[in-house]
Amino acid sequence: MIVSIAITGATGALGRLVLQDLAARRPNETVLALARSPETLTEAGIEARRFDYSDPPTLAPALAGVSTLLLISSSEVGQREAQHRAVIAAAKAAGVGHIVYTSLLHADRSSLSLAGEHLATEAALRDSGLPHTILRNGWYTENYMASVPPALAHGAFIGSAGEGRISSAARRDYAEAAAVVLTESGHQGKVYELAGDEAYTLSDLAAELSRQSGRSIPYIDMPEADYAGALTGAGLPAAMAEAFASYDAKAAEGALFDDGRALSRLIGRPTTPLSASVAESLRQAA
Repeated sequence: MIVSIAITGATGALGRLVLQDLAARRPNETVLALARSPETLTEAGIEARRFDYSDPPTLAPALAGVSTLLLISSSEVGQREAQHRAVIAAAKAAGVGHIVYTSLLHADRSSLSLAGEHLATEAALRDSGLPHTILRNGWYTENYMASVPPALAHGAFIGSAGEGRISSAARRDYAEAAAVVLTESGHQGKVYELAGDEAYTLSDLAAELSRQSGRSIPYIDMPEADYAGALTGAGLPAAMAEAFASYDAKAAEGALFDDGRALSRLIGRPTTPLSASVAESLRQAA
């Protein structure tokens, strides 16, 4: 079967949103959803195939007939480079004509520990000779919205970002950007630095949470090690807690800031404001 667009990681939070956007843009076109558990995808207009980044021999057959591939970065930090290289090699073997890859904001100069694997993947794409587009996604606002319920429970929003400005956007904004690039011409060879229109500090976030909840929820800034300890105490594995704390510490240095507004230009509308994301989180927490 010939399909013009395929999406890896299609059962993930970003992948499902891209599928929804594509369905609205091209309701009469079949999109190929690639996932480890394709049986969970039952939406109309979607063909699903098993696709496991860690099973290289099966990847090229799963990409048969694909013209454009959205490679959503693996969630397995530490294994991403090898997994992504396997997908790129399979795409080349299968005759895929264009790869769109979700990288990291300013990956070429980012101080985040996540940058290395993204840079290696970008290099692998260049080396492959395949036409490609790089979507360097900034922070998802949802990364911080996950802290809303504990902030409400404990009466404080904690972190280690100091007064660092964070240019996050909602996941649906990044999904829409991917859908635009997948369905419109003129994006091959481009690198897009994608981030939210308006930057905020965690103090700003806490103030907005206080305003909407009608409670006083201050932001408490902590040393990186103390924040990691607090996250571990809340039940996160130590390695994950240390990673999250390090991201905050780098945010304090400006690692999550960008004021280029490339994302809103690409999607043709303002990015989702922080106030809307906080409101949605409060509705979910109610």
